[in-house]
Amino acid sequence: MPRVWINILALTLVSSVLSAQQPLFTSGIDLVHVGVSILDDDGEPVADVGPDDLELYEDGEIQEIRYFSSGLGIDTDRLPTHLGVLLDASASMGEDERLAKTAAIRFLNSLTYAADITLVDFDDTVRVSRYSQREFPRLVERIRNRESGGMTAFYDALGVYLDGAFDQNGRKVLLMYSDGYDTRSRMPFSETIDLLRASDVTVYAIGFQGNIPASARQRERMKLGQLAEITGGRVFFPTKVEALEGIYEEISRELDTRYALGYTSTNTETDGTWRRVEVKVKPTRPELGAVRTRSRPGYYARYQDPNSDDR
Repeated sequence: MPRVWINILALTLVSSVLSAQQPLFTSGIDLVHVGVSILDDDGEPVADVGPDDLELYEDGEIQEIRYFSSGLGIDTDRLPTHLGVLLDASASMGEDERLAKTAAIRFLNSLTYAADITLVDFDDTVRVSRYSQREFPRLVERIRNRESGGMTAFYDALGVYLDGAFDQNGRKVLLMYSDGYDTRSRMPFSETIDLLRASDVTVYAIGFQGNIPASARQRERMKLGQLAEITGGRVFFPTKVEALEGIYEEISRELDTRYALGYTSTNTETDGTWRRVEVKVKPTRPELGAVRTRSRPGYYARYQDPNSDDR
């Protein structure tokens, strides 16, 4: 059933998520999901890798790969793909917003395998709505009719999205379009990072920074880069809005060749600790000798109170 549109302040939704200093998963995780991109020397995705070509490690211990698929459009019945869009509608986005919206709509229209699309648009206030594929015209209408204005609650908006994504089962990809110049959020950057590390979302960030103070650009570039890097995603900084079409094509090409791996951890402790994950390509095929992998660096283990009767 489609969700009713909700207009809220971000702090309302994220307060329960931030109740602990360290984010913990409290629900069971039988299969740890890892999304990985494999790239050649030129940074182009490699599309012909199989599970026998890969090794997966958790905290240095090799793990058995129990699930494998290539491309987000594969096995969507078994492991659906949920797409999120974080759209900055604040005044700092400037006059290029109309062209940016058009490029975003074209990109979203190409991702027909997504089970649903969650749109989070924000300025001073965060608004979130979720659409199925058949409701795509409503999504387009929502994006086109949103007028820019107000300050930028970027971190609060990201927190709201992540709060909803925790309940989603499957692969999760978030496209963020923002200058990253937060002027309104109550949630600080450090807590945003903690939430993102605790999630299993892959972030692709597009930072269009032509309308923010020059003194702030390098700092905001570093922050956007960190948000993407800790999820195994990427960040782009176009200097012209016309470059967005090419960037979206590059993201789409990578998603089409992104590998999904699943494993059951050999560490059965339910202590909520951070587990470091690494994916390596075996040196068994000469043509794969120079490739590199990009994935999220780890995850938080499931937590269960040692005094609980369910333990």
